[in-house]
Amino acid sequence: MASGVQELHFLQKDIHTFIDHLHPVLPAAPIPVKHGDTLYLSNLDDVIGTRVFTPTVYFYHSGSPDSKAKPVCGTLREALAGVLVSYYPFSGRLRETKNGKLEVYFGPKQGALMVEAHTEMSLADLGDITTPNPAWLPLIYRFPNEDPYKVIDMPLVIAQVTRFACGGFSLGLRLCHCICDGLGAMQFLSAWASMARTGPMVTNSKPIWDREIFRPRSPPIVKHPHIEYTQIDDGSSLTRSLWEVKPVQKCYRISPKFQAKIKSLARSNDKVACSTFDAMAAHVWRSWVKALDVRPLDYELRLTFSVNARPKLKNPPMKDGFYGNVVCLACVTSTVADLMNGELVDTAHLVHAARLSIDEEYLRSMVDYVEVNRPQRLEFGGKLTITQWTRFSMYESADFGWGRPVYAGPIDITPTPQVCLFLPEGGAASTGAMVLCICLPKSAVDRFKELLSLMDSIDLEEKCKEVLV
Repeated sequence: MASGVQELHFLQKDIHTFIDHLHPVLPAAPIPVKHGDTLYLSNLDDVIGTRVFTPTVYFYHSGSPDSKAKPVCGTLREALAGVLVSYYPFSGRLRETKNGKLEVYFGPKQGALMVEAHTEMSLADLGDITTPNPAWLPLIYRFPNEDPYKVIDMPLVIAQVTRFACGGFSLGLRLCHCICDGLGAMQFLSAWASMARTGPMVTNSKPIWDREIFRPRSPPIVKHPHIEYTQIDDGSSLTRSLWEVKPVQKCYRISPKFQAKIKSLARSNDKVACSTFDAMAAHVWRSWVKALDVRPLDYELRLTFSVNARPKLKNPPMKDGFYGNVVCLACVTSTVADLMNGELVDTAHLVHAARLSIDEEYLRSMVDYVEVNRPQRLEFGGKLTITQWTRFSMYESADFGWGRPVYAGPIDITPTPQVCLFLPEGGAASTGAMVLCICLPKSAVDRFKELLSLMDSIDLEEKCKEVLV
């Protein structure tokens, strides 16, 4: 599209997979813990939002001519056993201690899980495999009758390798978020891939557990309200419109030029500097709220997004190799009326300020807040949560010896329709575009596309041209 926003389409086609083998994968060498030992998880690892598995899938075309000498599942399983020596916490299990706190414990018959599967379909049968598609769920292994949010007594790495009839394959991966955040997952994935390609890991830094540096203060000192976790009565139509109907997952390719256009609009009066993320987050939030026609107008909505706090830490500074959770949720609030009737620059300013408010003291306050309150459920009232994956090196990290994946990333966000994703564009011809993945009621799809593309107002489009001149 001329606007720089292209709607992406995917096939809703059933994938029939056949499970061939389930392989427990133990560390290939002794690890520095014994049966009965435990590891401490920080409150950053153990906040309610991390008590999930993050499912991702990686597609690979047929291997090189010597691929028969390097069987996919055997190579990945052997490399996983090798990488678990250094990343041994992934071979343990989670259990609850006092007050519902989680810890990692080690016992017999644990380890990761590798699932070997096949399908009679070819990759071509799936259509566009560069766009997140809920139909790919059979490529991710789940235990029979598994509860949606179960993490206790589960393998912390669950990998399903599915061979396609064409010779290509997928790696469906579930990592427990309690053990690592997105950057930590990339560190683990890169080490696993390196071992599959070349043997023993060659890394710039040794993996470090070190979660004790985030122990709560005694006594806890909560200096911020942490409204990102506050339970509120949802008096708006927003949540109801998403949860009472089955929303659809929509994806849009947003060109670098269009992102620059939105950033220019968000800075059009030089009121405040802002990043591309600030501008795009503000634009997506406003477009989403307008498309859903949220009521009442005086209702206060929330936008939350994760901020990597690693660069903020000075006491002590973060060590290289740390792969635990070091993210805080920034939170922006605005009334429906201000979002609908205000200017993009004002909303971008709110996002910018919230992002910059995350510092070391905020992180320590969050740790103490969780210690005192320990939220028991995810709060979606009046909220949109943006998860930014564009900063993750998913494609670079996932070369296991068969080249970079054709696609690397999530599958289905409809179970949490108030979460949207900013993804890096994949494929060999990537131009640095961003892929937006978001959930909408069918009734709001056309309106959202108009708003996102800036095609809802001739005046606004003319304003964009003026800004870019």
